[in-house]
Amino acid sequence: MPRTIDPARAASAPETDIVRALFEGLTETDASTLQAVPAAAEKWSRSDDFRTWTFHLRKDARWSNGDHVTAYDFVTSWKRLASLGDKVAHPELFQNIIGLGAPRPASSPATPHLPPDFIPPVTAVAGQIRNPPVNSTASQNIESAPNANSAPGKKSDEKGYPVSKPTPPKLGIEALDALTLKISLERPDKDLPDLVANPIFRPIYGDGIEFETDPLDIGVITNGAFSLANVSKDGIVLDRSQTYWGAEDVSLDSVRFVPNDSAESALDAYKKGEVDAVTNAEFEPLILKLLAPYDDFRQTTHSALNFYEFNITKAPFSDRRVREALAISIDRDRLTVGELESSAQPALSFLPLGERENAKFALDSERAKQLLERAGFPKGEGFPKIHLLINRNDTQQRVARLVARMWKQNLNLDTEIDVKEPAELEAVRAAGQFDLIRRGIVLPTSDEMVSMAAIFGIFETPPNEPIAPGKEPVKTISPRLPQLAQGPHAVEPDEIISDTEPAPPVALQGILTNEEAAVYEIRAIPLYFPMSYSLVKPYIKGFETNSLDAPILKEISIDNGWRPKMDRQEP
Repeated sequence: MPRTIDPARAASAPETDIVRALFEGLTETDASTLQAVPAAAEKWSRSDDFRTWTFHLRKDARWSNGDHVTAYDFVTSWKRLASLGDKVAHPELFQNIIGLGAPRPASSPATPHLPPDFIPPVTAVAGQIRNPPVNSTASQNIESAPNANSAPGKKSDEKGYPVSKPTPPKLGIEALDALTLKISLERPDKDLPDLVANPIFRPIYGDGIEFETDPLDIGVITNGAFSLANVSKDGIVLDRSQTYWGAEDVSLDSVRFVPNDSAESALDAYKKGEVDAVTNAEFEPLILKLLAPYDDFRQTTHSALNFYEFNITKAPFSDRRVREALAISIDRDRLTVGELESSAQPALSFLPLGERENAKFALDSERAKQLLERAGFPKGEGFPKIHLLINRNDTQQRVARLVARMWKQNLNLDTEIDVKEPAELEAVRAAGQFDLIRRGIVLPTSDEMVSMAAIFGIFETPPNEPIAPGKEPVKTISPRLPQLAQGPHAVEPDEIISDTEPAPPVALQGILTNEEAAVYEIRAIPLYFPMSYSLVKPYIKGFETNSLDAPILKEISIDNGWRPKMDRQEP
């Protein structure tokens, strides 16, 4: 059973499936292409520098109580996201919107590296947004008393330099009128329409107090293709909304979400014809093999990444050549087919999109040996034992043991595998007591910049760098990344990479995508993308399985004329 239908708190399926049906955002994710398509907003435009976006809402978009959906609803709802803070399912998704983001601990490698001129968010109090009082402690610290060297009536610091009164930060969400929403970003994002299709950006009616008192309130006012009809221990029922602007194109009269205790019980219900589709099921490897031949069975690469993160402040892992050698000496096909029994796809890049021929981390043991030799460790001689930190999970231990064998076989390097409980893992990571550490992350959007920022803390361009009209934004690793320690040897002239500079050369800026820039620096080793599975009856049409686990219920229909084929004997 879902724990909430609050768009701000919907972290994953089944909550996100239900939220997508009940609430409609500015855009929707096309279930087939994962591209943004019009939803509550019928069109949008952007500035040349990709920092300002304007969305135009439909005139006929309405709430289930008959009220119009307006730009003010989005402003109120997005301010609420900031006020909820860490209670939001994915707070990292709105960090790039001016005034909504907040600095995070510097010790977190997944934190976007904020520029010196970062504008902090407004203070959140009792669910509302307001500025610090003029007589607050912060204001007193900034507005120190003038000294003898200052001009009369002017505020100055202890050295006599004038200090201006801080101005309230500007929010990057503005309703220009009832049907026009303006969004201003800290940094350019060419994929913003993809980003705002995520459930957390869907508007709610009012202040959201109903979600605090009853997370599954049947009386909640919605603006999506369906409305909440019933909630019981047996499941949740959605009915087609009569006020939805596109109600005539919605085929299903109702949808029932049926919870099951296990994948096996869900499969049994499917075989008995009690349900039409099974999603979010973690089938055992043997069951996956038995289901594979059937047309009902669907599988797709999940938008999630398992990887090993480097401690790049520690030699010899401060040397980029060492990091690449370790990354390309892993046979990911052997890893996924063998240890993971084909329940995952090899991660030959950082994002589960794109073609395998464009992979940057294919196995190349010969180049790995050359890189290690250039770094001062021919045949692995003199290289310290690798300290690999992983969580106490049988699968992760098997994966780590196989990776350690590959490093030994291909590079003659020894590995110490350190297994920790989840609570210990984060503390050891924060203390930097590791060489590599296993991490996993779910990427809830197809927005490349935001996805890479979630993994590495990567932004595209410095905030004030101009972009020529008609050009896409410059994409580069932020120059404010932690300074790397010196490698054992200087970089050879024929190297196109730097061991000590965290940012690419100026000559490459504007050429690299975010993912290419991440590969250029190699702060982590991508290992594999997990798979997502579903079972769908053949008479269900329009049910698309995709890497974001985002089926669109309003596009699904039932073929009442479907009949099973009788051209072969049934088992």
